[in-house]
Amino acid sequence: MFMRFLQLKTKLDRISEFKNFYETEVMPELHKTPGCLFAGLIKSKPEENELISLTFWQTLAHAEKYESSEPYKKLLGQAKIYLSESAEWKLQLSENSELLYAPVEEEPVTKKYVVAVKNEDSDEFMSHSSNMFVRVLSLVIQDDKLDEFKKLYAEHIIPSLKLTEGCRYVYLTESVNEKNEFISVTIWDKKEYAEKYEASGKFQELTNIIKHTFSQFYLWKMSLEKNYGAIVSTSDDFKIEGYNIVTGKSFL
Repeated sequence: MFMRFLQLKTKLDRISEFKNFYETEVMPELHKTPGCLFAGLIKSKPEENELISLTFWQTLAHAEKYESSEPYKKLLGQAKIYLSESAEWKLQLSENSELLYAPVEEEPVTKKYVVAVKNEDSDEFMSHSSNMFVRVLSLVIQDDKLDEFKKLYAEHIIPSLKLTEGCRYVYLTESVNEKNEFISVTIWDKKEYAEKYEASGKFQELTNIIKHTFSQFYLWKMSLEKNYGAIVSTSDDFKIEGYNIVTGKSFL
């Protein structure tokens, strides 16, 4: 199975219009696209305009074929009226040889992950997804500990999460482009269950089982913080993000 994230930034006053566009144009197109299992639109906070189109595919080949298709290009073109302009500006020369400053359009960013480990119930997907909450944990793993990390995740993390109230689906996904980058995706009945899980200390308990596989830079950071009480920032920190499902539909 394959998971695809398409990061989008809409204009603040057109979020609801884009949601409607996603439901009436994007999801019907994906529904008839071979290999697409699920499509959903998620975002971290109600007031924010950064969204992610989350799709599940049978294989990477199915997703890549869709990306190179005319329907996908057409949908991207139609979506441009809803997308935000970047804070970045570029200098350009007009037809009258005048210097103009113009904003650079925000381009959607695609990230691709193969599902390496999942719980058995994950193939059921989200039949009632509108109230669910998606928790995304980004990780960087040492090159020589990849297999050990995946084994520990399958043997300890998934069984524990299956017994956790409100946790419906668990996926460990591996980046297509970077072999040591992973995303742990858990999908909850509602946000409160995910918050209760973190507050209970269970998340830290499970992290302790796998933390020796984390990147050396992150382990070094943890050591500094423990010994000196300082908070050290590194590019290899694992990052937790939560997303509410705005709309979604299973095609199974």
